[in-house]
Amino acid sequence: MREYQYPLDLSWTTQEMVVVMKMWETLEVAYEKGTTAESFLAVYQQFKKVVPSIGEERRLGKEFETLSGYSLYHTVKVAKENPKGKLKVTN
Repeated sequence: MREYQYPLDLSWTTQEMVVVMKMWETLEVAYEKGTTAESFLAVYQQFKKVVPSIGEERRLGKEFETLSGYSLYHTVKVAKENPKGKLKVTN
């Protein structure tokens, strides 16, 4: 995992920041090592409780993609297509 700052909103509680950071970490794992779609989607569901707005999700996802090269949108799409399978995302 590379060094960069995760996109966060300073108005979130500490717990909400932890949930969003877990999403970015899990997204990194999906690209770098692989995970299960089921575990990725479980983290994504928690993320959506903190970031319920599609617009905010897209903004944060694009910001993270610019920093890391990892696409939240693409990863969620792949995970939802095969929710019981392995998840190893490639660009």
